[in-house]
Amino acid sequence: MSDYVYILESHLSPDQNRVVADVQTAAAQNNVSLFLTGGAMRDMLAGYRIRDLDFVVEGNALKVAKAVAEATGAKTVSIDEQRKSVELFFASGVTVEIAMARNEKYTKTGAKPQISPATIQDDLRRRDFACNAVALSLSRASRGLLLDPMNGLADVERRELRAISNYGFYDDPVRLLRLIRLRVRLGFTVEERTSMQIANAREAEVEKFIPGRAFGEELKRIAAEDQAPEILKSLDEAGLLALLAPSIAGAKLNLAALGKFDKAVRLVPDDFRWRAARWGTFLAALIEKLSPKERTALFKSSELTKAEIDVWQKLEARAKKLEAALKSARIRKPSQVYHLVVGAAPDEIVFLLYKSALKPVQERLRSYFQKYLPAIQEITPEEWESIAVKPGTPKYAKARDEFITHRLDRRPKKPETPPPAPEPEVAAVRRGR
Repeated sequence: MSDYVYILESHLSPDQNRVVADVQTAAAQNNVSLFLTGGAMRDMLAGYRIRDLDFVVEGNALKVAKAVAEATGAKTVSIDEQRKSVELFFASGVTVEIAMARNEKYTKTGAKPQISPATIQDDLRRRDFACNAVALSLSRASRGLLLDPMNGLADVERRELRAISNYGFYDDPVRLLRLIRLRVRLGFTVEERTSMQIANAREAEVEKFIPGRAFGEELKRIAAEDQAPEILKSLDEAGLLALLAPSIAGAKLNLAALGKFDKAVRLVPDDFRWRAARWGTFLAALIEKLSPKERTALFKSSELTKAEIDVWQKLEARAKKLEAALKSARIRKPSQVYHLVVGAAPDEIVFLLYKSALKPVQERLRSYFQKYLPAIQEITPEEWESIAVKPGTPKYAKARDEFITHRLDRRPKKPETPPPAPEPEVAAVRRGR
């Protein structure tokens, strides 16, 4: 085992390690070379937790993704027929992208690229920033081999963002948005030559070629970030918000509401399901002070779909039922709060953390995340095995809920109080003085 494979496995959760093994099996069965690339490698090398797994295959990525889905039951989130890539979501909460190694040729600024199959080396050289152009081979014959044609490892060590191509921002102006998001998230600086390239591209006004849909997609990515207010503030300072969405630029950028949103999401778990659940509440905070006309203008300029807008529009009404249940005086025990919240929709919980002004609701949600959920997560496998009913049987779910209820509602044992120390005179008599 190479050092890099060991580092990878130690950075992955048990669920992520299982997914890596599943994708390796599917790639081997389809006789294609498999590599871990992009953000997963960058975050691993930088010492960050790996959020999503990005795979590249030299061959038919769609076929590999189909084999993975059939073998594991993973759901297909999206398919990009042009780039031959598939995003999968596993029941454990792990997300992966499986893509074909490709070349991208741009005929003009902001145009859709011409895609053609390529080697992994070519795929890495066509990427945006050098820190994203590192790959680790997971193929049987070369497992553990690090591929770094653009010296991205050095950039990670310097904590620096460096554009690979002199024309990268001309070819794909969306990289201007992505650079700011990555700079804030990673805490990296921008390499001096790259800063000059940005200045030249901005002078040529390439940002005007950013498609509205690309901006909408970037808003969704920002919603899933831990520093969403800071990212939007940086975009505003760069003049990109005013260009793409004047209704939320400058003094109209509601940093107070976004800061409240940021505080709320820090309470919830850090996984794909909960990050995806942030979108409706993020949008609510972003447009809270906008007039209906301004909201319509923002939705139009960012080309948000009806489904994406509906998440926000219907969220408050959906959350009211959960809010009413949480404020009820009949909720007296920790187990009642736990069972109520664990069965609720994540986006409704995020919205209530952000919006609800009811003290019992806020207190019970915070107790769930800070006390009750950790208490259940600390239950050992041996303790779960002590449940008399075996997993997979019809009565197991009920028995498991009863076990959780007992664990949360039991009274903690009182510490034994040591007997009081005898008075000095009594102690002296006992010693025979």
